[in-house]
Amino acid sequence: MTPAVSPIATQDAARIRAQAIGFMLIAILCFSLMDATVKVLAPRVGVVPTLWARYGGQMMIVLILIAPRMRTVGRTEMPGLQMARSLLMLCATICFFSGLSRIPLTEASALMAMNPVFITLGAALFLGESLGPRRIAGIVAALCGAMIVIRPGSEVFTAAALFPIGAAICYSGYALLTRRVGNRESVWTSLFYTGLVGTVLLTLAVPFAWQGADGTALALMAAVAVLGTAGQLSLIRAFSTGEAGMLAPYSYAGVVFAAVWSLSFFGEWPDIWTVLGALVIVASGLYVWYRETFRN
Repeated sequence: MTPAVSPIATQDAARIRAQAIGFMLIAILCFSLMDATVKVLAPRVGVVPTLWARYGGQMMIVLILIAPRMRTVGRTEMPGLQMARSLLMLCATICFFSGLSRIPLTEASALMAMNPVFITLGAALFLGESLGPRRIAGIVAALCGAMIVIRPGSEVFTAAALFPIGAAICYSGYALLTRRVGNRESVWTSLFYTGLVGTVLLTLAVPFAWQGADGTALALMAAVAVLGTAGQLSLIRAFSTGEAGMLAPYSYAGVVFAAVWSLSFFGEWPDIWTVLGALVIVASGLYVWYRETFRN
């Protein structure tokens, strides 16, 4: 006989899922604002200094916050996984920032939004997470929405489009490893190691690519650091408490945010196909959220 599940346990599980979804959406919002900032900053100072602002700024903020407990936070029982996470995130950021400097923000975000497919499949293959019909339906619907936005055969599919696709693959690996680490280590420990590899490598590289920065560029670099840190912390919290497959559809919200920022900051009006695809993406995410939160 299968033991009965208490209402309190069911409510706690629903609350934890809702919190994970909330952190995921906060992370995507912060990252989308960071991407819009990067699109302005990269042409002013170059891609490498922009990457350095992202990682060096995050590491500076984290070190200030964890200074009183540095010995505890810096201790990890999974150094291999933490270093692999950091390297994958660096590769994802390099690819995506390179893509942002070459194709429009909305299109780059739409291509990057392919990562939930990789996350969900990877979670089923490597983490043993369930891949039920509701999750599959949400992923497929959201992917269809992304394809409506990018419209295969359009100018989006150029060589430059390979950068955000590569970013999606690397980010998916990062997300899966973050889920593997889970709650076994402090969120701050994971955040510290996330930026470690990128900070070290980019600090060595930035002197050879520095182009100078005026006051506006420095302010933009600070914004990239703050938004990136807030997004990373929220992302780690999300994947530490929620299953990767359940959270995957919410990554598609980045496409919607990107369309809003493209219109607000760059005067790029989304066409009818972008609007239609965005509606499909939002509907699929809300469907999975409702089913996972209220119907289990």
